[in-house]
Amino acid sequence: MYKIITPTTPEQLEQYFEFRWKILKSPFNFPLGSEKDEYESVAEHRMLLNANNEIMAIGRVHFNNADEVQIRHIAVAFDAHGKGYGRLIVATLESYALEQGAIRAVTNSLETSRAFFERCDYQQAQAPDALSKLNRIHMVKKLVAQQYLIHSDWCEELQRTWESTIPISDHMGIKLHQYSGSTLEVRASLNKNVNLHGTMFAGSVFSLATLTGWGMIFLQLKRKKLTGEIVLGDGNIHYHKPLTTQPRAMVYIEHYKCDYADLQNNKKMQVAVTVNILDGDNPVAEFKGVYWVLPTKPTIDAH
Repeated sequence: MYKIITPTTPEQLEQYFEFRWKILKSPFNFPLGSEKDEYESVAEHRMLLNANNEIMAIGRVHFNNADEVQIRHIAVAFDAHGKGYGRLIVATLESYALEQGAIRAVTNSLETSRAFFERCDYQQAQAPDALSKLNRIHMVKKLVAQQYLIHSDWCEELQRTWESTIPISDHMGIKLHQYSGSTLEVRASLNKNVNLHGTMFAGSVFSLATLTGWGMIFLQLKRKKLTGEIVLGDGNIHYHKPLTTQPRAMVYIEHYKCDYADLQNNKKMQVAVTVNILDGDNPVAEFKGVYWVLPTKPTIDAH
């Protein structure tokens, strides 16, 4: 399980800056302390932690003016590349910027980071002369209210499928929040699922988890260019504590197991998925589901 937090305590901030130096500065023999600049106190910082509270990725955003933010210092652990953590950090920073009224984000990237920011939908723009002399690439992105990270067409299709075939999803306010290819986050409305104690109904937590697992399978089938009918075979949930603020469901590719060869051979495929339910940043439940993907029946031509 992973979580994204804002480092606030002295210990967290020390770990955050040490990680930034280790990933971004140490390989170039810059001294400890070179990772900081004059914007630290006015910026928003985020870091992604794994189940052992080890830092996997970090990033920072600060405002250049009322409309524009600058994304900086995106760093991912050397052994965690390719898992989508960097894009999750960028999306989290962009979401914060949107909430604060920003309409665009910029980054002044090195050539080695160009491809990463292009995957995050940033486009190269005319750079000021000072940046050109520093061999920096000025990249810009228009911020919009809903950002799925990648494959927005698949995400929109999944959202429509939920709403048209599973009416409870709309009543619960279930919305796909982020998808990176290896991570899926789905959110729900607490107000639409609150009980007399001011917490989320246990049944609503179970439904959120079930739909999130179903959604991850839907999206992974798209990635593999496969089709099939997804059904829940078995599901078990363990509740740790009541959910009182922001319902969030997370699936990570590490907690998704199946053998695509079965479906490719026109056999039913079993998928095991673990979904973590968070109350804001705090884990409150864990769902383990076993789903089946049934092969699509061939169409019979009456002629």
